[in-house]
Formats: sequence, C-alpha cells, structure tokens
Amino acid sequence: MAGIKSLAKDTAIYGLSSIIGRFLNWCLVPLYTRMFPSAEYGLVTFIYSIVALALIILTYGMETGFFRFANHERYKDPMEVYSTSLISLAVSSTAFMALVLAVLGPVSEAMHCAGNETYVVMMALTVAIDAFCCLPFSYLRFRKRPMRFALLRLVNIGLNIGLNLFFILICPWLWTQAPGWIAWFYDPDFGIGYIFLANLVSSAVTMLLLLPELRGFSWKFNPRLWREMIAYSAPLLVLGIAGIMNSTLYSILFPELYPDKAEAMSQLGIYGANIKIAIVMVMFIQAFRFAYEPFIFAKAKDRGDDRMQSYRDAMKYFVIFAMVIFLGVMFYLDILRLFIAESYFSGLKVVPIVMIAEFFFGIFFNLSLWYKLTDKTVWGMWFSLLGLAVTVALNVLLVPRFGYMGCAWASFACYGTMMLVSYLAGLVKFPIGYQVSRIVFYFVSAIALWFFAELIAFGHRPWLNMIIRTPLLLGYILMAMRIEHIRLSDMLPRRR
Repeated sequence: MAGIKSLAKDTAIYGLSSIIGRFLNWCLVPLYTRMFPSAEYGLVTFIYSIVALALIILTYGMETGFFRFANHERYKDPMEVYSTSLISLAVSSTAFMALVLAVLGPVSEAMHCAGNETYVVMMALTVAIDAFCCLPFSYLRFRKRPMRFALLRLVNIGLNIGLNLFFILICPWLWTQAPGWIAWFYDPDFGIGYIFLANLVSSAVTMLLLLPELRGFSWKFNPRLWREMIAYSAPLLVLGIAGIMNSTLYSILFPELYPDKAEAMSQLGIYGANIKIAIVMVMFIQAFRFAYEPFIFAKAKDRGDDRMQSYRDAMKYFVIFAMVIFLGVMFYLDILRLFIAESYFSGLKVVPIVMIAEFFFGIFFNLSLWYKLTDKTVWGMWFSLLGLAVTVALNVLLVPRFGYMGCAWASFACYGTMMLVSYLAGLVKFPIGYQVSRIVFYFVSAIALWFFAELIAFGHRPWLNMIIRTPLLLGYILMAMRIEHIRLSDMLPRRR
C-alpha cells in the first residue's frame, strides 16, 4: 500500500501541474473560438495534429527506453544512459530541422500553409526543441523530483498563455490606440501565426530553464548501449506513431474525407473545440503516466506477490478516479460548455464518446506494463497498429456519412479494441490477476448514473440539474470508498 500511496502522491503533483496547465490552456479555447473563424481554428487543430505526430517520431521511444536502461542490471551508471540518450536526440532534432528547411515549400503546401511558410518553420523548431527537452524532463521523473518538473511545466504553460493573451488581445487593442508602440514587431495580418509564435518562445525559454539538468555529468556516447536502446525503443516508436495517429488522424484525414470541402475546416474546428472539454480525462491519464512508468520499473526489482498486488491496485484506483472525472465532466457539462463559443455547441454530443475512448486508452496504458517489463515491446507495436487499422477504416467509412461523429466513434472503437486485445494477450504472457469484476462494476455504475442523470434532467435549467447531480457524484465516490475500505483519514498526510 505504501507504493500505491507514493504513486498517488506523485500522480497528484504531476497532475496538479498538468491540470492547472491544461486548464489554463483550456481557457484559451473561448479566446480562439471567439477571435478566429472556425475554419482558421480548424487549421490550428490540423497543424497541431501534425506537430503531435512529429514529436512522437522525434522522441522515438527514448523516454521509456531511458527508464528501462537506467534501471537495467547490466548498466550500473544511469548518467551514461542519460548522456547517450541526450546526444541521440540532439542529433536527430537538428537533422529534422535541417530537413524541414530543405523541403519547406512542399511541406507547407501539404500542411495547407502555402503562403504561410513561417507557420511551418516556427512549429518545426518548436517540435525540435520539445523533442530534445523530453529527456531532461524524464530525468527529473527518474530522480523523483516532481516539484521541479511541475514548476517548469507551469512556467512553460504560463508563458505560452501570457504571450497568447498579449498577441491576440492586447496587441490588437494597442494597434487601434497607439500603433507606433508595436509597429516594429506586430503585424495584424499574422493572425493565428501568433499562436505558434507563443508556443515557440515558451519552448525555447523552457529549454534554457532545463540547463541545470544538462550539466554536472560527463557527456559521452556509448554506441553499444545506444543500439540496445534503439532496439528496445523502435517498437515503442511504432506504438507511439500508431497511438498518436489514433488520436489525431481524424484531423489529418477529415479535410480529405468530408464531402463538402469548403466546410471541412469549419467542421474540424467545431470538433476540435468540443474535444477540448474532454481533455480533463486526458490530463488525468497524462499525470498518471508520468508517475506510473518510474513506478512500474522500480517495482520490477521487487519479488513475490507484492509487486503484482501493486499493479492490481494501481489499475483499480485508476478506474475509480477516471470514472469520477467522467461523471464530473458530464454532470457539469452545462457549465463547461461555456468555455467555447455558442456557435460550437452543435459538437457537444461527441464529449461522452471521446471521454470513454480516452478512458479505454488509459486502461490500455495500464495493461502495457507486461510487455515493457518483459522487453517485448513489439507487442505494443502490434496492438497500436491494430488500433490504427480500426481508426483508418472507420474514419473512411463513417466521416463521409456522419461527419465528425464518425471521428468520435472511430476513436472509441480503436481504443476499445486495443484495450481488449492487450488484456487477452497479457492473460497468457504475464498474468497479473486484475479484479476484472470490480473494475467492470465501477465502470458500469458510472455509466448507469450518467444515464439516470440524463433521464431526470430539467431541460435548460443547469443550476437545478447540478443540485440533483452533485449528490449522485458524491454518492459514487462514497460507494467506492466504502467498497475499498478507504477512510478520509487515509487520504490525508500523517503528522510526524
């Protein structure tokens, strides 16, 4: 239980930075949806989907590879693993930037940025910086320094948000009042380009703040170690590519699949804005992931059933907290929807589908420990490729007929399939003994409560709905605490 409490504490710290940061970023959505037409916001969604894919490719599984080999019995010096990984990412990120500049024209056209090549250059440089910085952040997790990790993340996000507000709100006002003050750097026609510029500046500042993590050790490259890390991480790269494409492919394919090409970017913008509401589930999964990877590799050194029980408990409590988050978002959706402009409300029906899809992905991530601990990461690659096949097939079949609802159901089916096949394979390859009946009970109970709340909803009276739904949410939490024999005092820090 001590291990689970440590995991919960680290998840809370990582989660605090993630939740606060994502919430603040979330607050930019009403700004974007009110300041830019849905077609322009659709282009932002499209570009960030490409960026997410590029970032996965440029990190090529080195984060997980670092944790594996820093804890490896054959490599006693974690700093050698760290240094080798850093040099590898530095070289690949530099090569990526040079390649983008060499073929800037065709790349810009493919990204619907012809005439706006500056957008592509800024985001390529941002990706190169972020890919390199993923290792110093992983090093902070390895050293169990969640506070510094969280602080740097919050600085990055705070600066990004501050620059967005400056460029998108303050500068246009100054342009009308005193244009001479900002004419030397501000162009009112640059539009959404300032979103990308803010991202670039915040990433560059973060890299500077990470300089202490890049000093104090001997920079050396171990070719043998690097080859082993690449062999271990290569399937994770395919897994990551397939995984990110499962979550972002909709925005890449949508402009080509949607029947009305003139309306495609606008519809994509509506879908992209609404799935931001479901980002609370993504934040929780990300926070859990930051704490979980170091946890499982450290636990792998233990023997006996204790480590298996830790894995079982981690899965169970993940499901409980994830379902609380699902109910919280769905019960208070009448309030949360105010974060987007009213013209985007038509897409709210995708929120529960996307949230459950992300929950399935969280389960899949929990299940991934068996092939990571046994160095059989190729299994993760096959699971993700299967999910990618489902994503592509269903997007092609459903988007022309149902629009962005087809994207939501494709995501649901993709992650559900990955979760199921990973669980079935794990039963044979690395049986852990999850409490499946209890996990299913928590999931079904939450879905049943949500349906019940929808049945007794009072139309356009959100405050009355919340008065009724809040006891339902508290009842679910108290039920889980009672079943798991959790007392409130157990959740509070003990005095020494």
